Amino acid sequence: MHATPAARAGKMAKVNEANLPVTNDDLNDSEVPDNPSIVHMRNRHERKIVYYMRLIEHELPQLTAFRKPFVPPAPSQPLVVRSIYYGGEEHPATRKRVIVVPVARLGLKSNAAIHKLKLLAGPRWSPQPPKDSGIGHAEHGGQHGYIKISCEDFPEPAMNLKWASDTLDELISTANDPKDTFADIPLDTRHLDAKARKAKKGDHVRGRGGNRPTIKDFPQEWLPTRSVESSTVDTP
Repeated sequence: MHATPAARAGKMAKVNEANLPVTNDDLNDSEVPDNPSIVHMRNRHERKIVYYMRLIEHELPQLTAFRKPFVPPAPSQPLVVRSIYYGGEEHPATRKRVIVVPVARLGLKSNAAIHKLKLLAGPRWSPQPPKDSGIGHAEHGGQHGYIKISCEDFPEPAMNLKWASDTLDELISTANDPKDTFADIPLDTRHLDAKARKAKKGDHVRGRGGNRPTIKDFPQEWLPTRSVESSTVDTP
């Protein structure tokens, strides 16, 4: 049984009668005063902070030896591969791989092949780069839109990336096949209209098609014309 506070105080009083200092050796294990749990939690948190501060002080400077200069990708490497990483924790999304590529950089043979590729890609094609692709709207090569292919069906990330890459290769091979160009089939943009309606930003109103009008779209022929004579002011 644990000693009561009164018994503990009495024992400490007996020791103090001999004018001796009270130490932990004078008390049993059950009688040693302990800090509250909140103090232990704070100490554990501070030890963790000190651990990472030591890593920053001693380990991070050594990472400078692994610096590499940034080299922009060559035109022969148009693919952008996106992955998700949770800092070493296991998560089903870590095996997912997404590739984004501009249609203009796929090396298609003709405009008919570009049109056929857009039809075959279906909702995977978009005129603007996906928001999570890392490609800016002002980057070169987006005049024919972008294709996004993702896969998370296989247990390994490399297998999902291989499937997405093989699917893109098959799309390119089929689009370059001149047997049927699908020239009489219009481009299906229903997925773009549905996305604009869902966003509720006004792009779906009156057939804007994702391009909101600006002052540059105002017809020049609607502006009033003034002659030089009427614009000048006669001075006395």
